Amino acid sequence: MLELAFSAPVIRTHTVVVGAGQAGLAAAYYLQKSGVDFRLLDAAPTAGTAWAGRYHSLRLFSPAWASGLPGRPWPGSPLRYPTRTEALDYLRDYAAHFAFPLELNQRVTRLSTAPEGGYQLETATGRTYVARHVIVATGPYSAPRLPEWAAQLPRAVAQLHSRDYRHPGQLPGHGPVAVVGSGNSAIQIAADIAATGRAVFVAYDEKTPALPNNQLMWAIMVLSGLLRIPGHTALGQRLRARPDGVVSDDLARLRAFGNVTFIGRGMAALPTGGIQGLSGTSKVLDAVVWATGYRPDYDWIDLPIIGADGQPQHHRGLTAAAGVAFLGLNWLDSRRSALLNGAGADARRVVAALRQMP
Repeated sequence: MLELAFSAPVIRTHTVVVGAGQAGLAAAYYLQKSGVDFRLLDAAPTAGTAWAGRYHSLRLFSPAWASGLPGRPWPGSPLRYPTRTEALDYLRDYAAHFAFPLELNQRVTRLSTAPEGGYQLETATGRTYVARHVIVATGPYSAPRLPEWAAQLPRAVAQLHSRDYRHPGQLPGHGPVAVVGSGNSAIQIAADIAATGRAVFVAYDEKTPALPNNQLMWAIMVLSGLLRIPGHTALGQRLRARPDGVVSDDLARLRAFGNVTFIGRGMAALPTGGIQGLSGTSKVLDAVVWATGYRPDYDWIDLPIIGADGQPQHHRGLTAAAGVAFLGLNWLDSRRSALLNGAGADARRVVAALRQMP
């Protein structure tokens, strides 16, 4: 019996948003308000799933009143610092409340120019979308970054990146653990592990600035406009050159643990299974958690908008490929661009700019 193969029909729309996290949801809000026909795609089974994959003890670094997306404030006390679970629930509720045209389990595997004009997006499920405009809102960077010397640790030392860390029970054994990194995630993860009583060695750069994180500080930063200073200005470039700070209260709490030892910025792996820091050396370790950030992962974008370093090439989110834009990147426009606090402002500006294009 002859079987005929039928290809799935091409889905045509005006705009496709890739990623249903905070930036993609904010873009969907403004696209919906403008009456544009669009699709919101995400590789996960629900909106906001990036938050589900974060460590269980995570709290937002901004209070609820400074963390809302456009059109729907956080429920509950505006003064609290929401948990990871609350953030996930908020984003899922946001998508459901506005009934966005959200298509889940659609991981985009290629973005390229469409033969008939515009752009073509192919997904892992075999779907093809053609759109005049595309907004890439997949988050700052998603591929874990490790120091080159991480590979020199013996196999007996378990290694886990902060992307995959959820709770201390994941770590094998009962002996010493090292946490490597100089950001807020490193501080919170180290405290999470230290609370179990295990010895924790923290490879942390002592030159990292520590700042208060309270309602007054957020009021000053929001009302003064400090978070809104564009990165392409002279002042913005000076701010970008400064290292991001950590929360001083969290750092003080970590230092108060009697089972925590700071060894300075991580420098090398030792053949014995330890880590050499700038100011000290760890004991032989059972495990290492790398809170060392991420690198870009845009191999699926087949357009001349990714630099040799793998970074997106854009000006305030807009690219040289007319109709293609980015959202949710660190310093896409200002300091708040990768924060919940700034998702709405960037999305409003980018959507408005795209609307003026053919």
